Amino acid sequence: MDIFGILSMVGGLALFLYGMTTMGDGLVRLSGGRLEKILEKLTQNRLMALLLGVFVTAVIQSSSATTVMVVGFVNSGIMNLNQAVGVIMGANIGTTVTSWILSLTGISGSKILLRLLNPSSFSPVLALIGIIMLMLGKEGSKQKNIGTILLGFAVLMFGMETMSDAVSPLKDDAAFTSMMTKFSNPLLGLLVGAVLTAIIQSSSASVGILQALCLSGTVSYATAIPIIMGQNIGTCVTAMISSVGASKNAKRAAFIHLYFNIIGTTIFMIVFYSLNAFLHFGFLADSASAAGIAVIHSLFNISACIVLFPFAGGLVKLATLTVRDGKNEEKQKEENAALAALDERFLDRPAFAMQLAKEAMDEMARISKKAILLAMETTHDYTEEKVQEVVDLEQEGDHFEDVLGTYLMKLSGRNLTVNDSRLLNVMLHSLSDFERISDHAINITDTVTELHKQGLSLSDQGQVELNSLGVAVRDIMDLTTDIFITNDTKHAADVEPLEEVIDDLVLEMKQRHIRRLRAGRCSMEAGLLLEDVLTNYERVSDHCSNVAVAVIEIQTDDLETHEYLNEEIKANDEHFKTEYERLKRIYILP
Repeated sequence: MDIFGILSMVGGLALFLYGMTTMGDGLVRLSGGRLEKILEKLTQNRLMALLLGVFVTAVIQSSSATTVMVVGFVNSGIMNLNQAVGVIMGANIGTTVTSWILSLTGISGSKILLRLLNPSSFSPVLALIGIIMLMLGKEGSKQKNIGTILLGFAVLMFGMETMSDAVSPLKDDAAFTSMMTKFSNPLLGLLVGAVLTAIIQSSSASVGILQALCLSGTVSYATAIPIIMGQNIGTCVTAMISSVGASKNAKRAAFIHLYFNIIGTTIFMIVFYSLNAFLHFGFLADSASAAGIAVIHSLFNISACIVLFPFAGGLVKLATLTVRDGKNEEKQKEENAALAALDERFLDRPAFAMQLAKEAMDEMARISKKAILLAMETTHDYTEEKVQEVVDLEQEGDHFEDVLGTYLMKLSGRNLTVNDSRLLNVMLHSLSDFERISDHAINITDTVTELHKQGLSLSDQGQVELNSLGVAVRDIMDLTTDIFITNDTKHAADVEPLEEVIDDLVLEMKQRHIRRLRAGRCSMEAGLLLEDVLTNYERVSDHCSNVAVAVIEIQTDDLETHEYLNEEIKANDEHFKTEYERLKRIYILP
């Protein structure tokens, strides 16, 4: 092979790897995080976990990607090791689908049907359709994702053909043939397969390279079989790297993958070559075909799953013995439980990462709501235990803001769909509002605590009025939390009229308090503290309004918060006016 042949080989390999990556990314974006959700929800049964591992890996065309996801699930506590072992076994079977697709390049014949099945016949058509869909589709749309998949597949096949054409002269090269013969040594072939796969971090890609070499007729089954065995071990490198810095259970998941492949390969090699010593398999001297490679790849992985599936619990124990628990392991798990699902490994799956971030954000909304409602409760039923619980909730809310804010900023640089991009903006806008609501809960409890320390109390009428206002604040918190969690843009428009009513109630309460103060029915000190509570109630409703506007913005690209809240616009909005008048009749001070 001359320098130009080497360049063609390298170029073909580059196109092959790029096409595989592009097609996989397109499939993942098209799934919109649904595949990951399926893995998360439906893996309680080990057999079901295995089948799901097969399905998901067949779709995203990468056992490494599936295993890395599993490591992330285990690290975040979403999945336990007993669930993970089934998915990992299934991933090994699912990855064989790629080799079957690539085996189509070996189809030849004069009949039209056979020629149509060869990728060289239909790949150009798929590439044309793909590029048209890619150019005409909107960013993040389903059409654009399908175009990406088709184009990725065409590039993958073109790269495969380029590699095959580049290595075809090697069938007459004695030096190359001699080198490939040396790889028929089981241990040497296994080592070569493991190292190649570890370098490119994809067993599907390394199997594809082997299939391309097979098309030149220079690779025998005696050479191909140990290389395929090594490829199954080399693919474990990706998961092992991913587990660095992760929890002990995540490391165990990576070791389960490693042990499964090592034990499966060892059993296969011992049994196969022991039988060969007596039976002398004649096919080993034959030239391997692309389809033959796919058959061997599939038979090995299916056989390994059948043999080792009953001993899945043993793999878990072996991994647990390898990575032992530390003294502070349980404590660490408890500390990180609330936000552990936001694993950075999922950032490569933006749609799924967005779902996890939204779930965490929903939980933050519930925490803020619980904090403010509990703080309001202390105004008429004060206990130190309730005050401490509000403090704990506020600190939890702060932690959510820190972790979520960092995670969302990392997500913002990813290739998100249009809907996910809008949702991300809503979450970023609402994050500080929910955090501030819990801050106001602290302010309220501080004020109420000061009242108790000074031995002060509100007048009976003032307390009754505050309780009535509290009903409106509770309702706006309930409404805001619900519309945020459900992305309910229809009822989000109901928040602003209620916020306006709360403003009116606060103003009326302040005026009534001044009259009571003048009449000597309330003390100046208690009045100042009441003023603080009212201000915090009003600010809470303001933050609810901000969240509602952010939710409404999901449906439009040009709506600005200050425009929506503009008094003139509200005055001309029929829904606002009707709802405002209705709520004024409901929320009245006694």
